[in-house]
Amino acid sequence: MRAVTRRVSTVVALAVATALFSGTVAGSVLLDTPPAHADQIRDLEYWLTDYGFTDAWNTTRGAGVTVAVIDSGVDGSVAELNGVVIGGTDVSGLGSTNGQTPVAGDAPDDDGEHGTLVASLMAGRGTGDGTGLIGVAPEASILTVSVGFGTTRSTVSNDDQIAQGIRWAVDNGADVINMSLTRNTLYWPESWDAAFLYAFDNDVVVVAAAGNRGSGTTEVGAPATIPGVLTVAGVDREKKASFDASSQGITIAIAAPSEKLVGVMPDSTYVQWDGTSAATPIVSGLVALVRAAYPTLDAAGVMNRVIATANANGRPVPSPIYGNGLIDAGAAVTRYVAPATGPTPSELLTEWITLHRRAEIEVVPTDTPVAQAPLAAENDPALPLQNMVTAWLPTQLTLTYISLPLAVLVGFGILVTLFGIGATRHLKRIRRNPKDFAQS
Repeated sequence: MRAVTRRVSTVVALAVATALFSGTVAGSVLLDTPPAHADQIRDLEYWLTDYGFTDAWNTTRGAGVTVAVIDSGVDGSVAELNGVVIGGTDVSGLGSTNGQTPVAGDAPDDDGEHGTLVASLMAGRGTGDGTGLIGVAPEASILTVSVGFGTTRSTVSNDDQIAQGIRWAVDNGADVINMSLTRNTLYWPESWDAAFLYAFDNDVVVVAAAGNRGSGTTEVGAPATIPGVLTVAGVDREKKASFDASSQGITIAIAAPSEKLVGVMPDSTYVQWDGTSAATPIVSGLVALVRAAYPTLDAAGVMNRVIATANANGRPVPSPIYGNGLIDAGAAVTRYVAPATGPTPSELLTEWITLHRRAEIEVVPTDTPVAQAPLAAENDPALPLQNMVTAWLPTQLTLTYISLPLAVLVGFGILVTLFGIGATRHLKRIRRNPKDFAQS
């Protein structure tokens, strides 16, 4: 999907981006703005206070939790991400082995900055005391998995890239996987079944974007439709549904801010962008805070805590627009929440697979194929006799189509024969003693 970005000055570059990554964050238009003061970026991060993150930081900042960002690559050299990226890989064949080289798209204005924007919004650590962009989980660590969704240059299919990326993230210690991307379809390939089950079976929380209506995604698409995934919808500054930036669907679990959000570009400038691509790392950061505050809580329990503490904001929930309500970071890490009692993510996806991936039944002949008999006979002289005996034994096919019909036919023939014999004898008796069979 294409996005629109506007930068503002070299000191504070702000932008508007409708960014959901199956495409790119697109071209920039410079705007005039007054020089920034030291904490202007922090002033723009309204979600930190409006959604309880500053309160949550009194309990935890996400230390010890690792979030994998499957995206265009995260440039760990920007100041806000210094020391944040602890590992990475490239599954597109176009990036660097550490996943930190942004994979550019085919569009001339797509430099692959999307992953860095996502990571900075989630786990940025600022540039000093009260300066620079700070993420919602500023002490969490990041694994970067670079994919090439915005380009046709990769020899690896998009679906395979995602499956490989998930497995790599799980194998390398991810506690959370952020997926600010969409397949733009309700369904997903079967290869994703095993990949997502692998994540769920290893207690990983997968957070995915609902999609952007403004970019043409009118309904939630995979991976946000996969059972067990924590799907994120977007709201505007007034906490109303962002209909231009957020798709709708019954799989939406939670809503988070998705408009006028600030991120850092690989060139260290700042942009302000819109979209569920930006809302998703805010929720992934919240999941990291919950996992840090409750290290013994499993993935189902973590998701339950995020959902149970959501703020309905006066609206009926759950709904296909807001899910279970707006996130509340402070409540998620402090409030009492009853233990989760529903099915786990693994159980949800397994049930779906059982119902919807009906395997084709292959008829396997029970007789030994003719072509294999000579080879077996050459190796074992006793096998010809064994095969001869086996050939006379009944099989399911011969019982159904030969033996049973033949038995019925033979039985009927026997009954006819017996009836004929009895009738013949009866007639002979009548001829011999006609008075014995007269009417009374």
